Amino acid sequence: MSPIRLAIHGAAGRMGLRLIALGHHDPELEIVAALESAQHPVLGQDAGLAAGVGTLGVAFDDELPTEVDAVIDFSLPAGAEAISRQCARRRIPLVMATTGLDATQQQAVREAAEQTAVVWAPNMSLAVNLTMKLAATAAEVLQRAGGDADVEIIERHHRFKADAPSGTALQFGQAIARILGQQRHVHGRQGAWGARPRDEIAYHALRVGDNPGEHTIVFGMLGETIELTVRATNRDCYALGALTAAKFAVRQPPGHYTMREVLGL
Repeated sequence: MSPIRLAIHGAAGRMGLRLIALGHHDPELEIVAALESAQHPVLGQDAGLAAGVGTLGVAFDDELPTEVDAVIDFSLPAGAEAISRQCARRRIPLVMATTGLDATQQQAVREAAEQTAVVWAPNMSLAVNLTMKLAATAAEVLQRAGGDADVEIIERHHRFKADAPSGTALQFGQAIARILGQQRHVHGRQGAWGARPRDEIAYHALRVGDNPGEHTIVFGMLGETIELTVRATNRDCYALGALTAAKFAVRQPPGHYTMREVLGL
């Protein structure tokens, strides 16, 4: 069986380079394109050398080649929109991992899913997606017990992350709110807030050093507390999840898939 011909969009970024390195060593995959913006200074350089795996014979480029089986996007919102439209036109399966998309950019991803398989998730990590399932289970049990729980979500990321709170934190909050019914989603607190409203989930975003990602979900009750924490020690968990998602996407009909389907959760 021939390997899956994979293009990485946002290839010169921290995640892109890890995708190139790990994908290069995966016998089921072949890195055939390393895509960056037309103005990026790495264009023309060998992507394998940049990723630390030796000469790959694939130069950084700003054009998606003809022979591609799947695309993984870890770029910026504007780039995510552009590659979504390209994949839709050419019906190329897409793994969309870029966060911070506005309404127009999100719509471009949805439209791509009408033409091809799109795995769209704010976090590609197995541990994060398993923790989301555990958080939903906790919320369901608390709901059956009366729903008297204060929910706070704390996330830490590196100083270079452009959006806050993280897409993963928001996904945790949305999943819990669907079960417990919170209507208010607030971001930090300051001033004389008074007693905590019963219908809110609060998010707190820390940006420190080179932290690749950490999320803590707090369920606070009277007399007891539950905390679920998931922590990445490097970016390989996200890259490996995205590579797994690409293998999944090439076997699927058009549609929007999440990591729950990819991981069988």
